[in-house]
Amino acid sequence: MQNEIVKPLALRTYPDSCLRVKTKKVEQFSAEIREKARAMTAIMYAKQGIGLAATQAGMGIRMAVVDTGDNLMTLINPEILVRSREKDTMEEGCLSLPGVCVTMKRSSEIEVRAYDLNGTVFTKKFKDLEAIAIQHEVDHLNGKLIIDYLSPLARFIAVRKLMRASRTGEKL
Repeated sequence: MQNEIVKPLALRTYPDSCLRVKTKKVEQFSAEIREKARAMTAIMYAKQGIGLAATQAGMGIRMAVVDTGDNLMTLINPEILVRSREKDTMEEGCLSLPGVCVTMKRSSEIEVRAYDLNGTVFTKKFKDLEAIAIQHEVDHLNGKLIIDYLSPLARFIAVRKLMRASRTGEKL
């Protein structure tokens, strides 16, 4: 795999089936994983997002990149260990669901255990926007989308808008 060319990654949008994949743990912390993280980061910045999960780039591995403006983080095999009882309510969008915003209630503080690009495990507490972004990306790694939190009627309406926009090319 050392000289293997990594295929260019592309943002996947709903209803792509890769968005529903429950990801597998990364076992090897290789140059290929670092290259995939770089490619994911490029997609995230190009689309002006604050996070991107591997599933959104068509990969079934447990990796996400997050940058809420303070610093770029790559989280490999992230696990949320602790969630605060205190919640923040925020409108969330998703690069894979263009034009869809959902009012979400998520823990305002979390503690996460993950690996960095070198395979070093770390545990860190996050709060506010970073905590929300990480929870959003971990949902992706579990095959869950923000529309899954909507009522059946609201989800139906959102999916219908997405499908119409994808057929017609209109912006939502």
